[in-house]
Amino acid sequence: MKNIAFIGALVISIGLIIFLYQRLTATEAALRVAEQHFADCQQVTFQLQNQLSADEKSAEAKSATAPSAKH
Repeated sequence: MKNIAFIGALVISIGLIIFLYQRLTATEAALRVAEQHFADCQQVTFQLQNQLSADEKSAEAKSATAPSAKH
């Protein structure tokens, strides 16, 4: 009877270890995907900030030259 209880506990332990390993593997894969999305978002944000800066400089240049063109 002791051997059956020991084997049962061993099987449950091995099953739990396998389950937790699968969860860890899935979590690590999800983390890699999330990190890639974050890096992509940072790149897009950087590009949009550069575009906005260029647009603002262009608008300032147009507004600076527009009054002198009217005279």
